[in-house]
Amino acid sequence: MTAALTSKSTFDLKSTAWTLTALRLQTASLAELVAALDQRFGDSPGLFDNDPLVIDLGPLSEADEPVDIAGLLRHLRRHKLLPIAAQGGSPAQMAAARAAGLAEALDAAPLPALARAADVRQVEVFRDVVRDVVHEVEVLRDVPAPALPTMVVDKPLRSGQRVYARGGDLVVLAVVSFGAEVIADGSIHVYAPLRGRAIAGARGNPDARIFSTCLEPQLVSIAGIYRTTEIPLPADVLGKPAQVRLDGEKIIIEPIKS
Repeated sequence: MTAALTSKSTFDLKSTAWTLTALRLQTASLAELVAALDQRFGDSPGLFDNDPLVIDLGPLSEADEPVDIAGLLRHLRRHKLLPIAAQGGSPAQMAAARAAGLAEALDAAPLPALARAADVRQVEVFRDVVRDVVHEVEVLRDVPAPALPTMVVDKPLRSGQRVYARGGDLVVLAVVSFGAEVIADGSIHVYAPLRGRAIAGARGNPDARIFSTCLEPQLVSIAGIYRTTEIPLPADVLGKPAQVRLDGEKIIIEPIKS
């Protein structure tokens, strides 16, 4: 038996990258946090399904305010959120988080260069370098941004399944069921009923959009701004081809007209 076990590995350790929801605390008062959680999520008991969560203590770190982490965890779990890590806190705050059983999460990686502003910056930098090296001639050449990858999913996504298109767009050719989750750093295109949760611009891209031929979502989010089923969709978009986009910090949902 021992020889059999040593000849074949019983497990592997592999590095993975996950996109997690972060709860960014703006107050250390547990009473205020509990009241705000109940107000926002109390009427939507099915919104979360033990979703993993990172507690972001960044806004409280400079003041080094003590946070009742253990008490906060109890209330988050009551809303079917599963806190697994903390980040951004002062040494004392992070020590309290570790004592409560949370891991220490690294800060999010910086966004890749996207969109037109990034192209302009690259052109300007290139022009300045050329001026320094060859004073007689000014050369201006566009440096295109790298093309973003697109992930295509052609099978239905059932409740509990999650798909994340890192660094690009996501195209889904089958139904996204209630309880399923689709995430993309870019835009999301669902050519079927969208009934689960759709999170576009997951790393902060406000130009990302969500498209569906049959919009019936549990939740839609772009660059961290979201809308849930607490607010019913208008009749002109519910169950019909529609898109979701941002206008400033406001979610706009509008029909797609052929």
